Amino acid sequence: MGLFSFTQELAMDLGTANTIIISNGKVVVDQPSVVALDRRTDKVLAIGEKARQMHGKTHENIRTVRPLRDGVIADFFAAEQMIRGMIKMINNRSRWFSPSLRIVVCIPSGSTEVEIRAVRDSAEHAGGRDVYMIYEPMAAAIGIGLDVEAPEGNMIVDIGGGTTEIAVISLGGIVSNKSIRIAGDDLTADIMEYMRRQHNVKVGERTAEQIKINVGSALTFLDNPPDDFTVHGPNQMTSLPMEVPVTYQEVAHCMEKSISKMEAAILSALEQTPPELYADIVRNGIFLAGGGALMRGLDKRLTDKINIKFHVAEDPLHAVARGTGIALKNIDKFNFLIR
Repeated sequence: MGLFSFTQELAMDLGTANTIIISNGKVVVDQPSVVALDRRTDKVLAIGEKARQMHGKTHENIRTVRPLRDGVIADFFAAEQMIRGMIKMINNRSRWFSPSLRIVVCIPSGSTEVEIRAVRDSAEHAGGRDVYMIYEPMAAAIGIGLDVEAPEGNMIVDIGGGTTEIAVISLGGIVSNKSIRIAGDDLTADIMEYMRRQHNVKVGERTAEQIKINVGSALTFLDNPPDDFTVHGPNQMTSLPMEVPVTYQEVAHCMEKSISKMEAAILSALEQTPPELYADIVRNGIFLAGGGALMRGLDKRLTDKINIKFHVAEDPLHAVARGTGIALKNIDKFNFLIR
């Protein structure tokens, strides 16, 4: 930051599961979207990773909140505190003055006017002077390195924590899009439900998330399968401790329904695509971004099902944030930013 630059530019991927902030082309914050508040005074106790470690382990005076549900802000106060706290993490170094902020935030493509307003208000209350918005699939496409302004069709499937965004992009705009509220969180919920029903063991959100990361799979047969993951938890009937090994096949079975819904949504978005763009998509393939793209075997399963090649973006977790950062640098060039 130069001596006299009074405007700080931040690109923010405000996600249901993680919030990533990019400044000057570098990731400066990459934290879980969780905030811990004091129940009596609403004072912020922890933000990000520290708050996530408290999640599910608090006593009555502390509440941990995930301010975003299904990709949209569910708790205004907590969202504002979280954004403010994360911006503070960057600006701790300069105590003398707080620069005015220009922020680009990405939002789900299915957002209503009210939801867009909510994000804008939260960013402004947290100190943003100029707040711009960009749709997530558009940001993901830019982050993957596609030429979004070319007269050809590209299809992006961005599987986040709260929403799966599917969009066909051409000439700098979204031609057809589908946003479904089935994504990473639902897969985690499927695993919690399965463990309770099948193994009689209670697991929390964090443990289910661990199962998904360690043995999550979209296929029941993998070439190089992961080792079984051992879960410790209380038996539901007796409350005695249990140790249950979980295989990737089991996880693939229990997530089957949610993944099928994603497949149906992708097919539905393809149905609405004009034929000329459809031909481009068949030629270029479909790009997967977001944390869900890391699911083992997902690209293969979708390729087999839809007969179009699926490519996983490199570093899919940061694709949206990277694209938001590029859009921020070229604010005047890109005309699809929403004021």
